[in-house]
Amino acid sequence: MSDDRPPGPRAEPQEPPLAFAAELRTPGAAAIAGIVFAAILLAVLVLLHRSVPAGAQSADWVVDEANRRAVSIAASLIPFAGISFLWFIGVIRSRLGDREDKLFATVFLGSGLLFVAMLFVATSFLATILVLASQGVPVRDETMVALQVLTRELMGAFGARMAAVFTLAVTSVGVRTRLLPRWLVAVGLLAAILLLLSPPLTAWVQVAFPLWVLALSVQFLMSSRTRD
Repeated sequence: MSDDRPPGPRAEPQEPPLAFAAELRTPGAAAIAGIVFAAILLAVLVLLHRSVPAGAQSADWVVDEANRRAVSIAASLIPFAGISFLWFIGVIRSRLGDREDKLFATVFLGSGLLFVAMLFVATSFLATILVLASQGVPVRDETMVALQVLTRELMGAFGARMAAVFTLAVTSVGVRTRLLPRWLVAVGLLAAILLLLSPPLTAWVQVAFPLWVLALSVQFLMSSRTRD
């Protein structure tokens, strides 16, 4: 028996469901995430190193209101740095796709996650000092100094080493896949060596990592515009 009913309206063709996800995997997305991370981390390092001297053996900086405010701003920025860095990692892995080597991928992802974790933990120690000082909780000077030392060790020793491993892994993958120009490979190797071999309390060497991420992000941004 034939159906004499008029045909209903035709469904409009829909965009592929992965179209939006593909846009988020472009080099431009990695560039934006990397630039945001580099800018935030540079600001945090400048604020911390100016407010909490690396060689200080006491917590006298807590008494100064300007120092407390600077450290508080730095601590509030750290979560956004971590979020943008995780986004940066995800976009790079997605861009590599099938070319991603399992060995380098494991080192790349593991060092990146450890770096973010150490950054968060180190900042939590400084935030603890601020909270105790703001609430007027009596704390021994030795305890305050211990928290400062833990912060410097996590950021200057362990965190810097994980940043060095991350830089080496990305640079190695960039060489194998020919995604990075030679000058950026050289910059990555130099930054990794500085972060890996410098003394733990060499404060300003830590800026090598966000500067390298910034250079890498600018390269991604330029390559995305060239393709467009």
